[in-house]
Amino acid sequence: MSYIVTGGCGFIGSNFVNYLDKIVDDEIIVIDNFTYAGNENNLDESDKVRVIQCNIDTESYLVNDLVQHNEPKAIFHFAAESHVDNSITDPGIFVQTNVVGTMNLLQAVKEHSPETRFVHISTDEVYGALTHDGPSFLETKLLEPNNVYSASKAGADLLVRAYNKTFKLDVVTTRCCNNYGPHQHIEKLLPKVICNALNDGDIPVYGKGDQIREWIYVEDHCKAIWEVYNKGESGEVYNIGSGIELTNLDIVKKILDGVSKSYKLIKFVTDRPGHDFRYSIDSTRFQNMSPEFTFTQFNEGIRKTIQWYTDKC
Repeated sequence: MSYIVTGGCGFIGSNFVNYLDKIVDDEIIVIDNFTYAGNENNLDESDKVRVIQCNIDTESYLVNDLVQHNEPKAIFHFAAESHVDNSITDPGIFVQTNVVGTMNLLQAVKEHSPETRFVHISTDEVYGALTHDGPSFLETKLLEPNNVYSASKAGADLLVRAYNKTFKLDVVTTRCCNNYGPHQHIEKLLPKVICNALNDGDIPVYGKGDQIREWIYVEDHCKAIWEVYNKGESGEVYNIGSGIELTNLDIVKKILDGVSKSYKLIKFVTDRPGHDFRYSIDSTRFQNMSPEFTFTQFNEGIRKTIQWYTDKC
């Protein structure tokens, strides 16, 4: 038997593969298209891990072949275009990868391995935006995405739901808050801030930097996904959040403090279109399912993250 991990050479996917490799004896088949954000060097060396290059939205024949001949216990679907700024300038690839690619995977499971559990990794951005003091998002909240990236992820979420309702596939969906930690691409906020600060470069901050995000250390997210795979109810959605909410400006200042650099490096820039003000998720359903699960404190997580990028930048 085996597990399939799509997008397994990207940020969260590679961290999950490395975690999974430590806790299972089965083969782990990594599917990745090796776009700019995917790097096989993100993976630890292991005889159990097999990496296959595949474009899930254009090579459905290969997706079908992999599912048919391996009949995996589970597919963990991380593969996605994820950078919001890029979705503004090139929306088509987001629809292709995130919507069409997800459909191809679901169809392959339906046709060739209907007993496989499909674990769909989504995002809190599908819910839309919150006001400063609004209640956190519940899984039952109406999906109201405000940019092309989140709209494409919402479309994928709805396809996953539809394949469960129509074809009775065993699916679970996780929606997580912002991740940080090792192997994240330099385009993202934390690695960009860390590397720019270490090199005394300008640190661009959108608007006033008062946008609020909830943050989770990537290894915690990976462990939570495994919990949902093992304990989650078929057809359900599980929010995964740490409860740690910070403004973008606070994040930047914490990093600058961590690397002993001046706040003068901060440069405020014009805010991007469709920039949601606040994300916050209510993860009570997950916590009730796994009451002993604990999350890394932000100060500890950011210390480990800064150290990792200090060695890489």
